This record gives sequence, structure tokens and C-alpha cells, in this order.
Amino acid sequence: MTSINYAQLLRLALPEVIVVATALLVMATDLLVLRRCKTRVRFAVAAGLASLGCAGAIVRIFYAPEVANILDGILIANPLIHLVQTALLLLTIFALLISVDSTFTEHVGEFILLILIATAGMMFLVGTQDLLVIFISLELLSLSLYILAAFNKRSAQSWEAALKYFLFGGMSAAFLLFGFSLLYGLSNSTSLPQIAAAIHGPSLNPLLVIAIVTTAIGLGFKVAAVPFHFWAPDVYQEAPAPSAAFIASGSKVASFFIFFQIMTLGFAGAAGTAAFTHLVRGWVPVLALMATASMLLGNLVAIAQTSLRRLLAYSAIAHAGYMLLAIVAHTQQSLTALIYYVVTYALATIGAFAVISVVEEQTGSDDLSNFNGICRQAPVLSFCLAIFILSLAGIPPLAGFFGKFFLFVTVLGATSGSMNLLWLIVLALAMSAVSLYYYLRILKRVYVAPLAADAKEIHPPIVTQLLLLLLAAAVVALGCDPQLFLRHITAAIQSSIL
Repeated sequence: MTSINYAQLLRLALPEVIVVATALLVMATDLLVLRRCKTRVRFAVAAGLASLGCAGAIVRIFYAPEVANILDGILIANPLIHLVQTALLLLTIFALLISVDSTFTEHVGEFILLILIATAGMMFLVGTQDLLVIFISLELLSLSLYILAAFNKRSAQSWEAALKYFLFGGMSAAFLLFGFSLLYGLSNSTSLPQIAAAIHGPSLNPLLVIAIVTTAIGLGFKVAAVPFHFWAPDVYQEAPAPSAAFIASGSKVASFFIFFQIMTLGFAGAAGTAAFTHLVRGWVPVLALMATASMLLGNLVAIAQTSLRRLLAYSAIAHAGYMLLAIVAHTQQSLTALIYYVVTYALATIGAFAVISVVEEQTGSDDLSNFNGICRQAPVLSFCLAIFILSLAGIPPLAGFFGKFFLFVTVLGATSGSMNLLWLIVLALAMSAVSLYYYLRILKRVYVAPLAADAKEIHPPIVTQLLLLLLAAAVVALGCDPQLFLRHITAAIQSSIL
């Protein structure tokens, strides 16, 4: 039996330890020192301390990086994982800063603690290639998100959305665990590379087919892909704005990364093909079907929405369909495209939720009518919202445009000479054109519709305005010069053992 070097294990997990220690410090500070202070003050202090803790974890990753593989993938560290973990920590900081002016709960320490615990779960999730650690990390993340979605005790709808999230999540966890148990039975291992070596063969075992389907169901729920998306619209609409922003950004990055890892490493010998005229059994046609349904339903249903949060939820379902295409292609370049796409999508989504939180605080609702003419009241807010919405729509020269372009080109090039996936790209382009309609409806409300006579004044907090300008600048910079981020992704993938 291989001995464990606990000192190396602790060094390897030190960024996660820093995040968890920060969560406990925030909780203790709020309970022992700040309990009698105003809610806004407590949120500002707690979010500030939590952000410093996340920044400390980033410093640890950057300046003392560990490269190791403990016990056949139970815990892994390499440049690619460091890059993804850094992105997760930055997205967590942005989500925390949205909560600085919040008043939706008096349990501030508990709220920030749950965000940090979920972040630690995401970091462990992307830093492993072992089924047991993947499942435990997913459940740590999921249980935290269920509670975060229900944190607004003043809203019965928030509780209802969280209950739906929990019930669907429990069901998806059961499917995922069943699929993992079948994989263990077929391979006698929980390590993804060893599973791939054991299941490789000229034909698919019927149990392996069941494992593929149940695993796709479990992970499809995590990324809100059709037909496992039912929780997303209610959670996006009713959860507190910082919770919804966190669910829509950081958890998506971690979930898509591990989705790619499981399918390309664990099911490496059972891919199949998704050619329009000749489907071959495997996980590729399953994900191609999920991507198709997600792009169609997400974009078409978003047209009918009058709530901006709900519109963003169906938009997220459509974007999940686009991102699934990168997994369908399953190449190193498609992984590069996936990481770029999901991180830039997360930046734009966090920015959009930051704007929503301000408008909701002032008007009490995220209905599209409340955005009528706000450019006359809050020009900075409106300008940043326009940047985020146009990026999500894929308009140049913003990051969303290059993300889609690079992703579609990569998927087309994945099957060189055969164009097997051309039908998926044609569908994605058509649905992108549809999405432009409902995205422009939002900007029409902001810049063209007249301001209502009884409209309440909107006064965005300074911290929120600075955060929005930073996010908008990042979206513009990554669109004008994608190599700012792309070269780091490429170098990390090339120097990592996948």
C-alpha cells in the first residue's frame, strides 16, 4: 500500500485550507465583534475579510505552486488546475463584493461562510481525478448552494426555489452515484485514467452504457442542461442576488471543468461520434443531444420572459448548450476554448447580477419595465449592463464574441476533413441569432424606452460602480486582446499532464 506524505498533502491543499480558515474567521468575527452593528457594516466587513482570504489563497497558488499527484489522482496540482482555481477564487471575490450593500439577512457570518465553503468544494472538485473525491466535493458544493439559494427568509418564493433545487439536486446525486458505482464495478478503481483503461474495448458493455447515461444526467443537472434544467429559472429569479451570481458563475466554471475531465479521461474509450448521418454509440451523441435541446429551449423560451433574472436563467441554459459542444469535441484545443468561454461568460453574468441587485434594491423588482430609461438616472450602471449583455450576445469586440468564435472554430476542427459536427455549429449560429433579439430587448428598455413618471431614483453604491467598471473593463480587454488570457490557458494545458 502506498504511504501518504501528510506534509505534502497539507502543502498541496493549503489554498483550500486558507479559504476554510478564512470562513471560520469571518464567522467568529461576525458573531463575537460585529453582532450589534448595522447589517450593511457587517456585510462590508465580512465580504472584505473573505475577499482578503481568497486573495491569500491566490498568492499561495501563484508564488508557491505545488505540482504533484497523490494516490493516483485523489489530489492533483498542476498549472492547469492552478489556473482554474485562481479563476474560481477571483469569481468568488466578485460575488462577495456584490453583497457589500446587502440587507436581505441578519445572518451575515453564516452567509459568507457558506460561500467560502462552497469555494473550497469547487477547488477540491477541479483538483482531483478520483470518483470518490469528485462526488464528495460536488456534494459539499451543492449543499452550500442549496442553503445560499434559500437565505432570504423574508421571501417564501426563495424557499420554494431552494426546495426545488434541493429535490432535483438530490435526485441528480443519486443518478451520479449510481453511475460512479457502475464504473467502479467495471474497473475495480475510482481513478479516472484507470477506469478508461479498464473499459476500453471494441464494443460498449451494457452496464457502461447505463453508466454513461446516469453520469450525464447527474452532471447535466450541475450545469443546467436540458432536460435537467428545471431548477435554474426559479433559483436565478428568487435567490438573493449574491447567491444567484455565485451559482451562475463560479459553480459553472467548476462543473464544466470536471464534466470535461470525467468524460474525456474516465470515458476515453467510449466516446462514439455525433455525425448527423452516422451516430456511433457513446457519450458524444448523448452530450450532442443535450447540447441541441439546451440551445433550442434556452433561447426560444428566453424570448417570452419579462423578468431579467429569469431571462438570464434561460440564457444560461442556452450557453450551457454551447459549452457542451466543447466537451463533444474533446480535444486539448476545445478544453482551451471551454475554459476561456466559461470564465468570460461568468464575468459578464456576475456583472449583470450586480446591476440587477442595485435596481432591485431601489425598485423592489427585476421586471424589465423597471429598467426603462435608467440610462438617464444611472449612466455608469447602464453602460456596464450594455457591455455585459452585448458580451453574452456575442457582439464584437467583446469577450463573448471571441469566446463563441473560438469555440465554434475549435469544434469544427475537432474532426478534421469530415465536418461531422457541422450540423451542431449551424444550429448554434442560428440560436445565437435568436438570442440577439431578446438581449437587444433589454438594451431597448435601458436606452430607448422612456423613464416612467413615477420611477424611483437609482443611486448605485460607489463600491458596486467600481466593481462594475472593473468587470466591464475585463470583458472589453479580453475581447480586444484574447491572448491576455488565452496564452495562459494554452501554456497551462501544454505543461500539465491531462
